[in-house]
Amino acid sequence: MENIVNEPAVAYQKRYYTVEEYLEMEKPSTVKHEYYQGEIFAMSGAGDNHNEIFSNIFGEIANKLKGTPCRPYGSDKRMNIPENTLFTYPDISIYCNGLTHSDVDEDTSILPTVIIEILSPSTKNYDKGKKFNLYKDIPSLKEYVMIDSESIWVEAHYINDEQNWVHNEHEKITDVLNFVSMGFEVALSDIYYRVRFSEKK
Repeated sequence: MENIVNEPAVAYQKRYYTVEEYLEMEKPSTVKHEYYQGEIFAMSGAGDNHNEIFSNIFGEIANKLKGTPCRPYGSDKRMNIPENTLFTYPDISIYCNGLTHSDVDEDTSILPTVIIEILSPSTKNYDKGKKFNLYKDIPSLKEYVMIDSESIWVEAHYINDEQNWVHNEHEKITDVLNFVSMGFEVALSDIYYRVRFSEKK
């Protein structure tokens, strides 16, 4: 049976690392790492479907956000959540009204409005569970979207007027993903354009 990893693997020997140590180690690294409460975790690479989906959805979002105060950034944009210490690299993050930098690092941003993660088999459980709970600590976050790379499946969470998280699921190529906080829609047929799924046995 295939082993589905729930969380990223610890990248360095088991000991407590300070934020400053993490940031210093991250500068020369060719592999991205997450930091959470003193531990450093290696982040997995991306397959072809992941990259196709990223190109599709990023292009759609960037086009729709032209002329607005909001701008999308890819996975090279490091984000920090001071409320729980997490440093990570979301696949896509949208920041409105400029970038606010972390107090401890000028190359790290805080307070995104929207986060989008493209799921792979090794990260799906983590992104849907523990990571979403950590993202909920972001005061500015209004929307969290997860896009599966192995099947047509999108789960979108947004905060309603009562400040409660509401979620919508989409499993048909004819469905439309509504970015509630941004005021626009993206068709799943555009998100999954040129994406090919392997046949399941």
